[in-house]
Amino acid sequence: MIRRFKAYLFLWVLVGVVLTPSAGAQTSSLEDVRREAEITGWSIVAIENGEVSDSYSGGTRSSETNPPVTEATVFDAESLTKPITAYIALKLAGEGVLDLDKPLAEYAAYPDAASDSRYLKITARMVLNHTAGFPNWRNGAETLPVLFEPGQLFSYSGEGYVFLQHTLERITLKTLEDLGKIHVFEPFEMTSTSFVWQTAFQSKIAVGHTDMAIALDKFTSTEANGAFGIHTTASDYARFMLAVQRGEGLTPTVFKEMSIAQADAGDGVFWGLGWGLQPTLSGMALWHWGDNPGYKSFAYITPDASRGFVLFSNSANGMLALHEVFERLVGGPQTAVKWLNYERYDDPQYQLGRRMHYALLSAGMDRAREVYLSSRDDLPKEAYTEDALNSLGYRLMRQGIFESAVDVFAFNAELYPSSANVHDSFGEGLFNAGRLQEALGHYRTSMRLDPLNQNGTAMIELIESALAEQN
Repeated sequence: MIRRFKAYLFLWVLVGVVLTPSAGAQTSSLEDVRREAEITGWSIVAIENGEVSDSYSGGTRSSETNPPVTEATVFDAESLTKPITAYIALKLAGEGVLDLDKPLAEYAAYPDAASDSRYLKITARMVLNHTAGFPNWRNGAETLPVLFEPGQLFSYSGEGYVFLQHTLERITLKTLEDLGKIHVFEPFEMTSTSFVWQTAFQSKIAVGHTDMAIALDKFTSTEANGAFGIHTTASDYARFMLAVQRGEGLTPTVFKEMSIAQADAGDGVFWGLGWGLQPTLSGMALWHWGDNPGYKSFAYITPDASRGFVLFSNSANGMLALHEVFERLVGGPQTAVKWLNYERYDDPQYQLGRRMHYALLSAGMDRAREVYLSSRDDLPKEAYTEDALNSLGYRLMRQGIFESAVDVFAFNAELYPSSANVHDSFGEGLFNAGRLQEALGHYRTSMRLDPLNQNGTAMIELIESALAEQN
């Protein structure tokens, strides 16, 4: 079996799903969870016994105008676009239009990747199980690199889906939006779903928000992207997921291919064709997630469709309560949730960082230090590790508040002066703040503490080169 990009070996145990009380009994207290996790808004649809059993919406579509989130609210579904693109490809494969194992370049050349001849080996199967060899995104580069021999390792890639979209549009002579209407949106009555922005969405769109509930400008694309950017509702997506799990529109052979492990993503998670797979006693549960600035989403369904849910949020904090929603609506092992490794709102380390975050923004670093000390009165000792402040520093960097991030990293270095990771992070903060000479010093300290720190080696070379150019 194909294994993940990092060469680790993992053992996994099949475990049964522990059933929880009905979804209807669970949703009543989800508002408390949303508020405690500071999620601006979300829409959740629960699945039970093969059908939608309940729905819950809470919060606001925009913190500036405060319209409520409802079941009709449209969200940017980010990478939950990929399973829809995958379904179109699989349906065309069942119809004989697309061969999953024929190199995509034999259907249509792809100039973006033509600089590396290995791209000529990439098939639809490799794209769908994330073994194509592409990076997730090329980060502005004109040419698309192939990082390793296609078909050998798991490495999640949005670029692969764009390549697949390019192929689908050329072999069918239809746009991805038209293919979506024909094969997905109309058959499954997804009346509020589109790959491209629709004017009808304007009155019901949920805009994205930062982790401090600041509304972000809404990007509205007029061109489809097969990897991200689909707009939909939680109810529409739940109908799609139920139809997929029932195999509607797919041949038995293609459905089986979709839902068996084709690549090992590590930590007990596998990838089929278009979906992540979580092992259960009754087979592989299908799941996927999405993560774009200001939006977070997750979808999961058991093999027999007895349990599942779709969660869309318009908040950078959207995944902070994922573990809680999963426990209430599905129960049992959270292999996929753990694989994603998001912070949790009830984690003492996160709570400490959050308190300091508010103190820092309202009264400065001196007040944040006071909060750090005073929080010992009610937070457990597990909160007080280097990871708590490191996470806060990176959160501030994501917000572009680089000098405050540097202050946090500096405090962490005072507390943990012998940690190579702390000095590496301190160096990164200083680098992003434009303080190159100071950054160089902390990267060198990190290297003295951990000579095998490859990131430190690369950053020292980069900074020394930049300083040489300045001089």
